[in-house]
Amino acid sequence: MTARILNGNTIRDQIYSELQQQIQELRGLGIRPGLATVLVGDNPASKIYVTSKIAACEQLGLGSWRFTPPATVTTEELLALVEDLNNRDDVDGILVQLPLPRQVDTKRVLEAVDPAKDVDGFHPANLGRLVSGRPGLVACTPVGVMEILRRSGATIEGANAVVLGRSDIVGKPTALLLMHANATVTICHSKTKDLPVVVRRADIIVAAMGRTAMVTPDWVKPGATVIDVGINKVTDAAQAERLFANFPQRLEQFRAKGSTLVGDVHPDVASVAGAITPVPGGVGPLTIAMLMSNSVKAARLRRGNRAAQPAGAEKA
Repeated sequence: MTARILNGNTIRDQIYSELQQQIQELRGLGIRPGLATVLVGDNPASKIYVTSKIAACEQLGLGSWRFTPPATVTTEELLALVEDLNNRDDVDGILVQLPLPRQVDTKRVLEAVDPAKDVDGFHPANLGRLVSGRPGLVACTPVGVMEILRRSGATIEGANAVVLGRSDIVGKPTALLLMHANATVTICHSKTKDLPVVVRRADIIVAAMGRTAMVTPDWVKPGATVIDVGINKVTDAAQAERLFANFPQRLEQFRAKGSTLVGDVHPDVASVAGAITPVPGGVGPLTIAMLMSNSVKAARLRRGNRAAQPAGAEKA
């Protein structure tokens, strides 16, 4: 058996096509959804993430603003900036890029964002809405996971789903979304007993533990759908040799570049699973796509009946 590859880039492009139509409809009502990003300091990875988010805004025709406070910024200064963005009617979404410097109280800053503009879905109010099944903004990666499952035709209702990881950003929201879709969900973590045995019962596996290639073929029930959220950089040649022994093309790419990205799922799982997301090119593209979707959703929710949800659009 060779798993069907669930290409995140293809699904992202489908979502972008749908969003462009929705954005055009909103523009016809005099509404241009807009996203403000706050990038503190000079973290290279954060710069790359924010640049890609702004590029997506430009591609889709969303308004975008970037604010770049220095790394020496204080909590109070960031709170003042967030408050200013909360009060701007042209800003529908506010994204504070993490991590923030040590001297900043990250929780205070994130909780200061107006829940109606919290396109990252991190605010306690939005987490509460997710728990209770009420409309709101949900963290981008978990919603992206659900889009991959739905658009790839995976059976969610009645399925046994295992979520590896219990973070507030990925694990817990993903488990809640799967439960709302009528899956039977088990959340696993570092203290779970007999972890491989628990995972092997799953029809759907969502791996978000941050451990390189932790899920091996013997953990996976034949035919299971495997969603790999992990992004781990491999630079050790011996480790690459072990991971890609059955993937000569990936091994050649590693040798040429000296590094590669691997998920929390071992590449050999593709020989057992029914369907699997690649790393890179799986969940990653969906995270930015759902940020764009949340920005459009925020514009609709903030303006109520004037920008009613389009027919058939997701409300959860």
